[in-house]
Parts: sequence; C-alpha cells; structure tokens
Amino acid sequence: MNPDIILPPQVAWASGAFANGPLIRKATRVGDLTGVFSDTLAWQQRDPNDVVYHVEMLDSTADAGALYVGVTHLNAGKIGDEFYMTRGHFHKQREQGEVYFGLSGEGLLLLQTEQGEARLERVAPGSVHIIPPFTAHRLINTGTETLSSLAVWPTVAGHDYAALAGGFALRVFASDSGWEVRHG
Repeated sequence: MNPDIILPPQVAWASGAFANGPLIRKATRVGDLTGVFSDTLAWQQRDPNDVVYHVEMLDSTADAGALYVGVTHLNAGKIGDEFYMTRGHFHKQREQGEVYFGLSGEGLLLLQTEQGEARLERVAPGSVHIIPPFTAHRLINTGTETLSSLAVWPTVAGHDYAALAGGFALRVFASDSGWEVRHG
C-alpha cells in the first residue's frame, strides 16, 4: 500500500504568491501608520485607506517550536520624501530570530539593536537576511515596484511595536542619487 502524498503549500518565488495553504491576510494602510513617517503633514494629507503593504502568511499552530511563513508585499511610494516602509518591530520574545528572503523589487532591511545600533542591508531577489535575536527590523522600498520578501519566524515570537514608539535611529529618503540615509 502506498502512503498518501500530500501537496504542501506552494510559493511562487517571483511573486511571493501562495497556493494550497490556509492563508491569513492583513493589509496595513496609511492611516494605520501614525507616527511612523517623519513628515506628519504629508502623512495627514494622504488618503488613510491607501495600502502601504500587505502580508500573506500560512496559518500555523502557535505551539512552541512551530514556525510562521509569510510574505510581505511593500508597495512603492513615499510620504513626503521618505520611502514607504513597514511599521517595524522587535519580537515580544526578544531571543527569537527571523529569516527574510528577497523575492522581488528592491529595498533595504533596517536592523537595530536595543542599544540603538542600526545598520542597513540591501534587499533584492535572492538575498538572504538573518535577523538576530534582540534586533528590531523594518523593510523599506527604495524601488519603483512592489518589494516582496518571504519571512520565516517562530510562532511564539510575537511583535512589540511599542518599544519603537520613538522610531528607528535611521531613516531613508529619496535623493538625486536614488536614496540617502539620515539619522532619525
């Protein structure tokens, strides 16, 4: 007797689209990103219903040892001169790491320790990013098309947005040469 062969969830690497799995979908809109962008007036003048990014993730058990797999699709755009970005977060359980894989588009991954030490990594198709424990992270789309990144993280990690209420130490703005980094 042959065992049943199950078709697991699939991801299209070029687009980050999932198939064959129970999905959770969440959109983050301009209005959800209070205090994230430096130009408050430009943020207020935008339609609060405009989607900045959306996340699709495979539904998973929240048991210890289980993993989430999801794709963030960060639209191209700016608020003022500052590029669209994700809200960014630490993990509630700070000792939990994460892995990002660049799928499409171009941008940056902003990483910051609890001590405020920040660095940027280029995100592009095929890039692999190991996010260490105790490190906040945020995607920034510096390109003209959607930046998509697949992530894998422990289901027990959680998200702590409040720890970054004062923002990240670095910000990325459009410039004549493409983009420039300024201290937050």
